[in-house]
Amino acid sequence: VQLVESGGGLVQAGDSLRLSCAASVRTFRMYSKGWFRQAPGKEREFVAAISWSGGSTNNANFVKGRFTISRDNAKNTLYLQMNSLKPEDTAVYYCTSDPGAPSQDLGSWRYWGQGTQVTVSA
Repeated sequence: VQLVESGGGLVQAGDSLRLSCAASVRTFRMYSKGWFRQAPGKEREFVAAISWSGGSTNNANFVKGRFTISRDNAKNTLYLQMNSLKPEDTAVYYCTSDPGAPSQDLGSWRYWGQGTQVTVSA
């Protein structure tokens, strides 16, 4: 079972990035999925989550309409569209998945990817 993130990189403030997370197991289509991030010296924090059907999403307050989580179950892929990026968005972004309902609680998620680095320069 693997979750593989991609799409990170170095951008300037105000730019956009789209992160992707591909799952290796087709059954993950029925799982909730989410994004967390971890900045240097800080704890891993919730960014956004989406139900297995895509009908329900949950976003952290700091997203404020800048980020959009989505999924394509036909491709078994999760996305995070990030617009109007800020230097404080610099972090390693992790994809996660779980058969339970989407949650902001770090401990509720069972499967994790290795992360992709996002760096936003001022």
